[in-house]
Amino acid sequence: MSGHSHWSGIKHKKAANDAKRGKVWSKIARIIIVAAKNGGPDPAQNLALRYAIDKAKQANMPKDTIEKAVKKGAGGGDSISFEPVMYEGYAHGGIAILAEALTDNRNRTGPEVRKIFDRHGGSLGSTGCVMYSFHKKGLITVAANAADENDLMEIALANGAEDFQNTGSIYEITCEQSAYEKLKKAIEVKNIPIQVAEISMIPQNTIPITDAESARKILSLMEELEEHDDIQNVYANFDIPDDIIAKVQS
Repeated sequence: MSGHSHWSGIKHKKAANDAKRGKVWSKIARIIIVAAKNGGPDPAQNLALRYAIDKAKQANMPKDTIEKAVKKGAGGGDSISFEPVMYEGYAHGGIAILAEALTDNRNRTGPEVRKIFDRHGGSLGSTGCVMYSFHKKGLITVAANAADENDLMEIALANGAEDFQNTGSIYEITCEQSAYEKLKKAIEVKNIPIQVAEISMIPQNTIPITDAESARKILSLMEELEEHDDIQNVYANFDIPDDIIAKVQS
């Protein structure tokens, strides 16, 4: 099971009962504002905005909140300017970590991210130190109990899927970015509920984690990075078996 799919599943379960949903929405609103500011307010013409709105809908963000964020970005009324930054580093055991941020102050965010790595036995690295280990791909996950494996595999492979894996609890489907929209729509047309759908950084190879203590340190780092206001997405290349995940979450 890839680190990314596992982390996506954990985040999905947390989001369903997240008391801090307002914080999640504010992060997504920031992505929408930046996308609309850079590419215009029409999601049909602005792919980044379309993906941001899709993410907002997955998080059950209210329609009027989405529209306000689009107008704010397109209207240029936001005096704060956000810039994208990718922080790269290592978690316990040499696990590669990418933390994707939108920040209005690099001088504040960088040291804060470094402290988070340090607190959990990791280290913030230099630009490019782990990026080579990841590829940007379309990622779609479906709960294993939500679809027949053979039917879903047939739909996926017929619509541009590059890889299909049954991880036990979920089906993980990856594709080139160019095939993402077609693949997502093909699954939705069949009324198969999608758990996660996003353009993501997928690790080329994963590192197996075989003990609960190591898993706990890695996941605690991932979780604190996710909690940071400026961090939008966190990616890693760990491979943690379901039984160890269960021990960590118990």
